[in-house]
Amino acid sequence: MYVGTLSFDLLLGDVHSLKEKRSVVRPIVAELQRKFSVSAAEVGDQDLHRRARLGVALVSGDSRFVSDVLDRCERLVAARPEVELLSVRRRLHTDED
Repeated sequence: MYVGTLSFDLLLGDVHSLKEKRSVVRPIVAELQRKFSVSAAEVGDQDLHRRARLGVALVSGDSRFVSDVLDRCERLVAARPEVELLSVRRRLHTDED
């Protein structure tokens, strides 16, 4: 069993309130979930209106599949014009860890 995770640190563009932040973050999370069948959520910096930390997780029996899906998730977030991707942390866990 392989568990892949991504942690995105994002800088949001022209956002001046937490309400505006939600209107940017929610569609990204929903698109990740819909397109790639991953678990995704805002996992940090909830009280900062121009920063967001998103987490993505995926479980599979094939490590190549996990890597491929995480690559596509990373490209999707990096391509969003309303956010600047500051950093991405990727981890691959096995049941032997």
